Amino acid sequence: MQQIKGRFILYNTTTIRMELEQFMKQGELNISRLAQMAGINAGTMSSLLHGHRVMAVTQLDRLTAALGLPEGHFYEQYIEEYLNEAVPNWRRIRPFLYRCAALDKLECIRQTVGLLLDNLTYSPLLFEVAEDFFKCDQREAAAVLFESIAMSEKSQHSERLALCQFRLFTIRLGDNQELNNQVAIQFEPYVERLDEVDQLDALKELANTYRSLRRWDKVEEMARKMGEKAKIHYFTFQRDREEIHAQNKLSRPPFFYVAYADLLISSAYEANRNYEQALKYTEAYADLSWVKETDEETIHWMNLFKDWAQANTYVSKLFCGDMSILSEYVEFIAPRKDEIIVSLLNILDAANKFNVNIDEILERFDPEIKHYLQHQEAINVIYSKKLVNEQTARLSSELADYYLRNGQYSGGFSYLVRAFQISSIGNLKSCLVKCVGLFERYKEKDSSEPSTTYKKLFEELYTKNWGYYF
Repeated sequence: MQQIKGRFILYNTTTIRMELEQFMKQGELNISRLAQMAGINAGTMSSLLHGHRVMAVTQLDRLTAALGLPEGHFYEQYIEEYLNEAVPNWRRIRPFLYRCAALDKLECIRQTVGLLLDNLTYSPLLFEVAEDFFKCDQREAAAVLFESIAMSEKSQHSERLALCQFRLFTIRLGDNQELNNQVAIQFEPYVERLDEVDQLDALKELANTYRSLRRWDKVEEMARKMGEKAKIHYFTFQRDREEIHAQNKLSRPPFFYVAYADLLISSAYEANRNYEQALKYTEAYADLSWVKETDEETIHWMNLFKDWAQANTYVSKLFCGDMSILSEYVEFIAPRKDEIIVSLLNILDAANKFNVNIDEILERFDPEIKHYLQHQEAINVIYSKKLVNEQTARLSSELADYYLRNGQYSGGFSYLVRAFQISSIGNLKSCLVKCVGLFERYKEKDSSEPSTTYKKLFEELYTKNWGYYF
């Protein structure tokens, strides 16, 4: 056993060469025959077996296949025998990392990177590979590299360290909202270390995360920072060719970040029932006459903002108690399939707040509601999975509230169970509180299976968090 930079590697009793020699002996093969089976030049095969040449990972893969063994079978041994050198050979390590990622051999990646951590000159090389993994959606492999680079550069305060943390923030976001909150808090201090362009997307993602958490104070804070930086970026450097080239790094057109900041701030005011201020910011992103670009992507997003502004104007009026615009709002959303669920959430919320009957509206959009709850598909390209989960839980809880309030207990309890299930999985606290409140209010009204299921779920949640149930 040998210790390598904080890791212990257990050596096998046989080497890869010994395994090959044993295979040749058992099969009565000569070097030429083994070389033919593996698709390797006979002279090269001889040099490999006699230790005169270092084996490349592509050659190892061919020999592994010739022996009839699973891909990556010898990778742990390969690290011990060929990569564990006083001066690591990047030309051998780089292709090995790509093969490990392809085979999902994360521990092999971790061990290999461990050979390089003491030398910061390898950080940019590892970062380049990590970015490739990230772009190819090999997220777990990328995370191993980003974590290692961040650890080696933790005292450097470099832009690369901040970008590693940005990537890790993106990778670590999941269904559990409590963990998402922790991930956001951990990443937030690194935003200012990113370059000006990356800061815009970082702030956008942070704002979206806090939005799914319904932390409206943080949504507004991130949105205002993004808006200020976006305006400087857009209006100051618009004609700077180098800056325009840098804009290719952005996930959205440059104007988007200015307008989206206003949309987020409007959402925060709306969530806090300040509809007058919400309308003010809605009007701001509705007026995009200042946008100069005319490319297809920009026009696409401009049209979306126009629709969102119109819809949110209806919403603000609705929550002010103006039910006269309800039918107009319904006709507006009907052809906009991607926005129907968001809009129904607003209508349900207002109906529950002002005790308005919307049975006809729910009946009209019943197919869309059922389809959404069955598939939980993203409503449009701007919303992430975590937002969809939160939205699904809210929709179920609002439907439960509406049906229970109107005496339709069977349907109400069914939606209540669904809302509780989704909220408990994602740890959506505000929705869980509403579910508990609804059950306590109406528990005497129904004793059917949904109510029994709810009680069982509540017991499981309590036991999961506190280890027992009274």
